[in-house]
Amino acid sequence: MLIMNSILIIFIILLVLKLATSSILDWMNLGYVRAREKEVPASFRDFIDLPTYQKSVDYTCAKTCFGMISNLYDALLLALVLLLGILSQLFDVFTTWFGYGIWGQALVLIFISFILSIPTMPFDWWSTFKVEERFGFNKSSQKLWFMDKIKGTAIGFVIIYPLLALILYLVSAAGPLWWVWGFAVFFIFQLVMVAVYPMFIMPLFNKLEPMQEGDLKSRLFALADRTGFQAKTILVMDGSKRSGHSNAFFSGFGRFRRIVLFDTLIEQMQTEELEAVLAHEIGHYKLGHIPKMLAMGGMSSLAMFAALGWLTNSNWFTEAFYFGASAEGQLVPVLLLFMLLSSLLTFWISPITSRLSRKHEYEADTFASKAMDGYTHLSKALRKLHKENLSNLTPHPIYSQFYYSHPTLEERESSLRSSS
Repeated sequence: MLIMNSILIIFIILLVLKLATSSILDWMNLGYVRAREKEVPASFRDFIDLPTYQKSVDYTCAKTCFGMISNLYDALLLALVLLLGILSQLFDVFTTWFGYGIWGQALVLIFISFILSIPTMPFDWWSTFKVEERFGFNKSSQKLWFMDKIKGTAIGFVIIYPLLALILYLVSAAGPLWWVWGFAVFFIFQLVMVAVYPMFIMPLFNKLEPMQEGDLKSRLFALADRTGFQAKTILVMDGSKRSGHSNAFFSGFGRFRRIVLFDTLIEQMQTEELEAVLAHEIGHYKLGHIPKMLAMGGMSSLAMFAALGWLTNSNWFTEAFYFGASAEGQLVPVLLLFMLLSSLLTFWISPITSRLSRKHEYEADTFASKAMDGYTHLSKALRKLHKENLSNLTPHPIYSQFYYSHPTLEERESSLRSSS
């Protein structure tokens, strides 16, 4: 009982610390942004007017306030589910239905995960149809939103169900070191998904078509050739189907690599600016950022499976959250708890991962600047991206260092000037 109480106390402390820290960071950012809304900062006045700048401030504040409410709600929901023993009760009920077999326990995990996701759906809906729509970004219909949820759930089930069953099989078949084999299966699955997702799953939600013939396509392929990318195709995605936000991204590896440009991005930018955006994405590939991130993700997954292997043989962990003797040695209760509790620890690691991501962005910017014989076009592209997406131009320095995976516009332009 003493150990059980200690675990619950640690859980409550970590939950409160995370909520308090995220709230403090949000309040700091809100105050910092609001204090600068009266006039456009001098370094941005040549590309954004005061009404648009103030709209970006309002958008930042609206998202931040909504996020604070959402975070509080999630924390209270997590506390109720765990402290009242709701999670253990769900496990008992679904195990009674589906049994302790491999396929049955995989269903238990999937059904409980689905049930726990239901209370958060109204917040997802509100974000799309209230916050995003208020600022003119939402292009999705109610029907499309619901169909996306149904389709995503169905596809997730088809993919995750056999994967979970295989990992559960390894627990009984591979002995004490099952977690090593579990990690190997999971890591291979991640590598396969990197190639499969953009080719087979993404097209189920968005239309991806090769860029039409013309001057833009010729110039982008010429850029790819001179930077040694050897692109077979550049895809255009109908991002405008759901959102007014614009973006570009790189996916896959080897012969499965793809560069995808949102149709909104093509509409907003000049040819030279799109070349600079493409050069930046090619930079990520040429500088080895994709395998570096995969390796980092692999190390995280290995640590996760090692922890799962240890906790599965440690009954005190499940007992502390009201799981009975029926959960002893079972992976599913441990995995459920791990999924719910891991963010209490990974939250504190986010500044480290954000810093690494920002380092990669700086490097890709430098690559693009060299490929374009200067940073002028990239700078213009970045400014348009920030303006059209109503990005926060003046985040609190501590807030951006903690959360931002990309440097601020001012930081990126300063870095480009110093490296030119």
